Parts: sequence; structure tokens; C-alpha cells
Amino acid sequence: MSEIAGQTGLRAGASAVVNESYSFACMRCGHGWEQSYEIEHHKDAAGHEFVLYVADGKVVPSPLSKPECHHCDSHVVRIMRPGRVASARDAAHRPSRVPPPAGPVGVPAAADGADGEEREHHHWYLSDLLHPFQRKAS
Repeated sequence: MSEIAGQTGLRAGASAVVNESYSFACMRCGHGWEQSYEIEHHKDAAGHEFVLYVADGKVVPSPLSKPECHHCDSHVVRIMRPGRVASARDAAHRPSRVPPPAGPVGVPAAADGADGEEREHHHWYLSDLLHPFQRKAS
């Protein structure tokens, strides 16, 4: 680790240092990564404010201006809040809990049995329920 990355607090010429982390996902190849930055706030000789982004001890371009995928060099990169890539990786390695497929829906028999007949057991399917809503060809 370099001296810059190991330092804490204000650095030479910096009026403030803010730590920010981002998650990135390439929309071209699907590569995802996370990066933390120390954002140093400085003033130039004329008194104008500017910031420097420091990642792994090196000054780097702002990740918000034109991020680039290190895997395929694409600039079509989505920037997200920190932890999104890690949570997606964790979810991909967890066993999925998919419920078993649902069977047909049964129609309950009449509770009172007033007519004395046994009702026929009928299964309803989604297509039966949606039939009244289907358009007729004209």
C-alpha cells in the first residue's frame, strides 16, 4: 500500500477528504466490480475548488464522468450504490428456493348440500378463467 492510501485525515493542500464507494456493472459484457475512492477537495492558486479521486493510492479520473469496463473496455457502464455487486454474487452462489409448480385450482363443493346431489369435482385452469377476456376475431 502506498503512503497516500495509508494516510488518514487531510493531505497536503486538501481542505477535506471524503470516502465514497461505488458498484459498477458493464452493460456490454456483464462484468461487475466495486471500487472505493478518497475524494480530496483542493483549491488551486487562484482559489478555484477542484477534487482529486484517489483509488488504491493513485490519482484516477472521476468514476462518474466516463467509467470504463476493465474487462472489455466498454464505456456503457452502470454505476450503483456500494454493495450491489457483492450482494448479486452472494445471491448467485446461494441455493435457490423456488416453490414447486402450482397444480390446478379446485372448485369447492356446495357447503349446504340443499339439492342433495354430489357436485362434480372440476379443476379450473388459468385459460378457463381468462376465456371471457379473450378477443374474438372479426
